[in-house]
Amino acid sequence: MKVTEIVLRHMKMRMKAPFTTSFGTFQDKEFLLLEAKDENGLSGWGESVAFHSPWYNEETLKTNWHMLEDFIIPDLLNKEMSHPDEVSEALSYIRKNNMAKSAFEGAVWDLYAKQKSIPLAKALGGTVNEIDVGISIGIQDTVADLLKLIGLHVNEGYKRIKVKIKPGWDVEVMREVRKHFPDIQLMADANSAYRLEDINLLKQLDEFDLMMIEQPLASDDIIDHATLQKELQTPVCLDESIHSYEDARKAIELGSCKIINIKIGRVGGLTESKKIHDLCKERDIPVWCGGMLESGIGRAHNIALTTLSNFVMPGDTAASSRYWEKDLIEPEVTVENGIIRVPEKPGLGYEPDLETIKQFTVMEKSYS
Repeated sequence: MKVTEIVLRHMKMRMKAPFTTSFGTFQDKEFLLLEAKDENGLSGWGESVAFHSPWYNEETLKTNWHMLEDFIIPDLLNKEMSHPDEVSEALSYIRKNNMAKSAFEGAVWDLYAKQKSIPLAKALGGTVNEIDVGISIGIQDTVADLLKLIGLHVNEGYKRIKVKIKPGWDVEVMREVRKHFPDIQLMADANSAYRLEDINLLKQLDEFDLMMIEQPLASDDIIDHATLQKELQTPVCLDESIHSYEDARKAIELGSCKIINIKIGRVGGLTESKKIHDLCKERDIPVWCGGMLESGIGRAHNIALTTLSNFVMPGDTAASSRYWEKDLIEPEVTVENGIIRVPEKPGLGYEPDLETIKQFTVMEKSYS
């Protein structure tokens, strides 16, 4: 397999509604699409999930463009490869910059699956034909607004509800949610908004029978999370703290969490995601696939990954219509009663809509 041309696109799409977490609010989602072409005219597609600002981690859209243009593309363009796993090996000399690496590697995985005429899920070793999905709800203006949204999504059949929390929008909010929805699978996502000194406040969340609390403490921490987990009945799920197999191994050894959220971009691609998945399966740590407000391209990668056997909890891969008036793929991702049916076509299983992609392209550059 050889990638003979790369097309890099800066995209800008308006979300249906603003999305608010503990680290900020935005409505326009800017991101990169990477198209990798081979000598036979096949194209594989990848998406960078880096935001335009360094809210989630140190990467941004602009730093990803720089890493891709000045390092990753020159290194791998026209290089003979037998398997996508070789991408992460070839890029191991580059420290961090996982979202940039993942964008390129994801396109290579899609291309590889198309060359083999198999679905990406099968290429990854997936074992199921449908996946359970939940939904992530940002911080709302009022509790009433939040309850209304939760009711809407429960009626749509989503299998799990994730509610964003932050100091001042936490215990009382979750109490109201649980009061109105006593039986739903419910979790809280703190996006690193708390400190270990908040342990007594966080312990109050135990009364709400949550599936988990996601990343309550610092984004680079596994030590304090181990202390916190010993004090909580609620399982701690790590997100931002896990960037690699080694991070996952150390967190499990320390007892820092009972669940891990795998985000493809955060850990550097599908190859590393599979390694973390396999480790967690060996250690009886359940995993689920987190979302980064992806377009349909990134969403399709998430669906394929979630077919691996230890993804036993509903992920964040909601329907395209949850976020976009018009997505970048045909058909769009749809959810029926909390289930996404895994496409059976080769590669991602969804066709990029080139006209829509063109409509939302801010800048485009080709490399050959």
